[in-house]
Order: sequence, then structure tokens, then C-alpha cells
Amino acid sequence: MIQRPLRIGTRGSPMALAQTGMVRDKIVAANPGLETELVVVNTVADRILDRPLSEIGGKGLFTKELEQALFADVVDVAVHSMKDVETWLPEGLVIACILERDDPRDAFLSAQAEGFAGLAPGARVGTSSLRRAAQVLMRRPDLRIVPMRGNANTRMRKLQEGTCEATLLALCGLERLGMADMARSVLAVDEMLPAVAQGALGIECREADSDVRALLAPLRSATATSELDAERGLLAELDGSCRTPIAALARIDGDVLTLDGLLFLPDGSAHWAVRRRGTVSDAARIGQDAGAELKRAAGDTYAKHLQ
Repeated sequence: MIQRPLRIGTRGSPMALAQTGMVRDKIVAANPGLETELVVVNTVADRILDRPLSEIGGKGLFTKELEQALFADVVDVAVHSMKDVETWLPEGLVIACILERDDPRDAFLSAQAEGFAGLAPGARVGTSSLRRAAQVLMRRPDLRIVPMRGNANTRMRKLQEGTCEATLLALCGLERLGMADMARSVLAVDEMLPAVAQGALGIECREADSDVRALLAPLRSATATSELDAERGLLAELDGSCRTPIAALARIDGDVLTLDGLLFLPDGSAHWAVRRRGTVSDAARIGQDAGAELKRAAGDTYAKHLQ
């Protein structure tokens, strides 16, 4: 055990602080007597809220400064929403632990309707997520997408001000903030397939820090780890980024893992779906195979979008 407080790096947003507090409590519960210190690291993604992530450098902007703090020995661990973590980590860093996963579904927020079907033709849906926008337009091409970033309170305020008639947030985020009652409904995964790794928290550290990794080991969820191995395997095969609308969800029943994946054009005009099943021990391969199948199915249409 380390002989000083464990320095836990976190972004400074209300969501990040709430979930990092949850993680800290779990670390302390698993390691009685351990002292901790929260270190808030300001990230580019938190400073620039008026543009989509795809325009300012992608989801890695949520993690870059935290990883720099790890390399500089300013923090010992960094807490991430795994959906914000790049497919490939910098050399020398590892995701030492993925915690038990929360509900991965999306929540529908609106004063106008219970779901997409109840929105009037031409209604505006606020989101800067290409994945969400593509699925909305795939089912309701008459709806209009309005770019919207910010925390849950900011999006609710914009909704109340009339910026849009509906918006979407990860249900787990609302639950972590104690704001789940803001959701008008929870969307079934066959209506809105989640982002890769949505609902999962991960703890990153330096690969060589064996003492720190030992502290984190009791928090590791084998089920969530296998689910993310499959989902992130699919993402890696597609070279997924914030410019690419990709959705995936793995679920485990006994020793069987089922992976659903979707790849879209951003305007929802075309999409490709895949479902793969196999044993949990083959999670990463299942994801890679599913990603390769989507890439073959999309062919030149997808390749041109990436150019």
C-alpha cells in the first residue's frame, strides 16, 4: 500500500465530480485506512462548450490533460467515463479497472412528448452527438437537429427556453447527479442504441504502478470488462472517432455474450447493423469480428465519409 494519500484526478464538471466521489468511496471501502486527495484537472472539452467535439479534436479532449497529469506524477489515477476514452491509450498508461456498469440507456427529455413518435413534424432535437443525431434522423428524418452541449442543467435550461423541443442525455449521468426524474422516458436500446462503453466508469493509471493497481483490483467488474472488450473491439476495428456515428452494446447471459452494433452516415440516410454471439472469453474477438463485418457491409460509402 502506498504511504501517502492516493491522488485521484478528475475533471471539474459537476458530473465528473459526482462520479469521481462515488469511485473514491469505493476505493476507500476496498482499502480501509487509505487516505485520498481529489485533484481537479481542467480539460479543453470542459472549456469549449459552444462547438461539437468533432470540430475541436474529438472525445480525447476529455482525457488528454488527465493523462498528462499521470505522466507528470501530479495524480496517481484518473477517473473517466469510458465512453470518453480513446480507443488506443498512450504507451505507459492502462485502464487498471472498469467498475460495475450502470444503466447504459439514453433518457428522453421533453415537455412536448413522451418520445420521438410524439414530436410534431419538424420539431427540434438538441444534441451534439453524431450517434444520437443519426438514430433520430434514421427514424424521423423530418425532425431537425440543433447542436447542444453542456451539463444536464444547461440542457434543461435550453429546453425550457425553447431552443429545442427535446434533448437526450445518458440515463446513468442523470442518476449519478440525483436528477433521474428529469427524464420524460427512458429509450429502449432498439430505439436508441447507446454509445460504446456508455454507463461504465474506468480508472486509468501508470502501467508500472503495481501498488496502485493492487489498490484498484477489488473494484474490477469482470462482466463490465468483458462487455467493454467487445464494444471497444468493434470501435477499434472501425477506427471510430467523434466524426463517426457508431453505437454498440454488449450484454452477457451466463457465459454467452451478445453484441449489437450500428454504423451510420451522420444524416441517418444509411445505416448498417450487426449482431454477434459467442462465449464471454472471446469478447474482444467478437467485437473485432463485428466491426470487420460492419466495415465490409458499409464498403465504399463508409470509406468516403472518413475522407
